[in-house]
Amino acid sequence: MLAAMPPTSPTPVNRDEAPVRERGDACPGALRLHTADDGRLARLRLPGGLLTRHQASVLASAAERLGDGRLDITSRGNVQLRGLGESCGAELAELLREAGLLPSERHERVRNIVASPLAGLDGLPGADVQLWTRELDTLLCASETATALSGRFLFALDDGRGDMAALGADVTLLARRDGTAALYTGTNRSAARDSGPHAPAALRVTAADASRAALLAAETFLTVAEASGSGAWRVRELPAGQGLDAAVAARLTGAGIAAEPLAAMPPPSAAAPPAGLVHSPDGTVAVSVYAPLGRLSVARWRTLTAGGDELRVTPWRGVIVPGLEPAAARGLLAGLRTAGLITDPDSSWYGVGACTGRPGCAKALSDVRTDAAGAMTAAPGGLPVYWSGCARRCGRPEGDRVDVVATGEGGYTISVVSVTGNLPAAPPPRTAATGPELAEAVATARTTPVTR
Repeated sequence: MLAAMPPTSPTPVNRDEAPVRERGDACPGALRLHTADDGRLARLRLPGGLLTRHQASVLASAAERLGDGRLDITSRGNVQLRGLGESCGAELAELLREAGLLPSERHERVRNIVASPLAGLDGLPGADVQLWTRELDTLLCASETATALSGRFLFALDDGRGDMAALGADVTLLARRDGTAALYTGTNRSAARDSGPHAPAALRVTAADASRAALLAAETFLTVAEASGSGAWRVRELPAGQGLDAAVAARLTGAGIAAEPLAAMPPPSAAAPPAGLVHSPDGTVAVSVYAPLGRLSVARWRTLTAGGDELRVTPWRGVIVPGLEPAAARGLLAGLRTAGLITDPDSSWYGVGACTGRPGCAKALSDVRTDAAGAMTAAPGGLPVYWSGCARRCGRPEGDRVDVVATGEGGYTISVVSVTGNLPAAPPPRTAATGPELAEAVATARTTPVTR
């Protein structure tokens, strides 16, 4: 069985037909609230998914006092508050500011940094990506140029295990066994076409220079995007022939950072953290759980925060509580299981996600969360499943999955999405109505054979 929402290579983009954007990015943030059918929405960026116990407690209080009493985990390991009132923006900002969650208000939407959540916890050798996260976040918040980045631009910091390297980030740092780091911009699938036949698909930098190199790569993207006239928000949207890789190499050299060419990014080699207990070399234990459909009530969230001094929110809509004594970890896992969180990788809910759907989103054609709950109760595990209320598929994960997309009037299209080549026997899409027919169609799609 595949792990929940396994990281895989992003869907290829035809960069010869890159879109030209003529408007600014309207991605919501903690200060720029989005108006939805269920109230206003705030999206709080959490670099590396890291939260202290106090910060997590502040988010619970904000959701309870100002929102609908729930917290959503996004596919980038961020947290959203929904159902916020029209006049609560200033109060929310003050709560977040006092908790240290808004180190720079001008940069709050661009602090999109994901990092290997099990780094340092499971005994695998690798770089200290938490250090990289802190360094990059500090550099990002100090950069005037970086304020022009889109709220969708993503940094991924991989400790060498290959989990973050597959999330389709715009700038990726991948730790190498020789103690250096590989810097990638976008998917690098078009590096030779964009920058000439001898352009590097990646650059090797020292670990000490890694965070600064990542920021310089992002700033170089802004320069190249402006020159292209495309208004691109992400690296994959740049038109062909822009020479981003060569420009990044030149920028690093000019900044005194030694950078050597490397081969293209290797395929992903690790999946999402398993649900359950993760034993650390120092004798402590981490608890890894998943939020059903990525949503937690304040009560469930507080059960999590009572367990340890730190939380790591993951891009697979999960949470890791590290550094516990074995007995405390077992007790916390049992309590979270009782509370209804996903604590077992054999659960049929492991790897199942959904957008907001009705009634929260005006564009949604169905109440996908209710329909998912009805269809997944007795479904077997297998491929990840993502339920979408419309064809936009907001919040969908990267990688091989089953897409369940509402078509209106109780109907759905069920298709198997393969981006890795590991699903050669993917069946053709089919349609189904809610009820037993839909449950059977999703269950069948989840059991598509995997060849890797």
